[in-house]
Amino acid sequence: MEHYKDEPKTLLAVDCIIFGFNGESLQILLIKRGFEPEINKWSLMGGFVQPDESPDGAASRILFKLTGLQDVYMEQSAVFGKPHREKMDRVVSISYFALIDIREYQHINSQEFKAKWFPIDEYPELIFDHVDMINTAKRLLRSKAALYPILFELLPEKFTLPQISNLYEAVYEIVIDKRNFNRKLLSSNLLIKLKEKDRENSKKGAYFFVIDKDVYKEHIVTFLRFLPSWSAQDMGK
Repeated sequence: MEHYKDEPKTLLAVDCIIFGFNGESLQILLIKRGFEPEINKWSLMGGFVQPDESPDGAASRILFKLTGLQDVYMEQSAVFGKPHREKMDRVVSISYFALIDIREYQHINSQEFKAKWFPIDEYPELIFDHVDMINTAKRLLRSKAALYPILFELLPEKFTLPQISNLYEAVYEIVIDKRNFNRKLLSSNLLIKLKEKDRENSKKGAYFFVIDKDVYKEHIVTFLRFLPSWSAQDMGK
């Protein structure tokens, strides 16, 4: 440390934007901050990178602490480091976004962190620049989902075609021509049709599907062509 003794001291943190889908709307998981500054205010789940871990490792640790989940789809979103983003110290934060199926996982540590799911367009006022983090992650999610089938991480293992179209409508805030959407989706060979039907949410019974994992891993499926009212220009919004 002798070589860096005259350099400024900066804390490195990670913040997790946790997206979920409840079958109807895109949701985000928030907590009530339990310490100063900004105690008892709504916040993303975050923490500091420890000396013995990488930023990716810190994000995985923090996600597990809140949800009890491992091996969740998660990727780095952006770096936030304006000099005065926090009042007490100079803190640079690396944001990550994660995708989980709300209905499958009920392990949220709500007692310790007072965690709560909110619709993506109806969450309360947040601390620091966490709104910017959410908006940045949302844009990245949309751009990635237009090229790769990552939104299926928000669905249960077996799902119906209406659930898929509802999900894409929620994420992109558009109305989809479901017949055309389903036709293009089935032609991608990404889905395997099961004999089982969803009798609970459909009068006639909608067939369940699962992901063909070989196609999922080995082929890029350009979902942008499934979204006629969406364009590359919209990704920057």
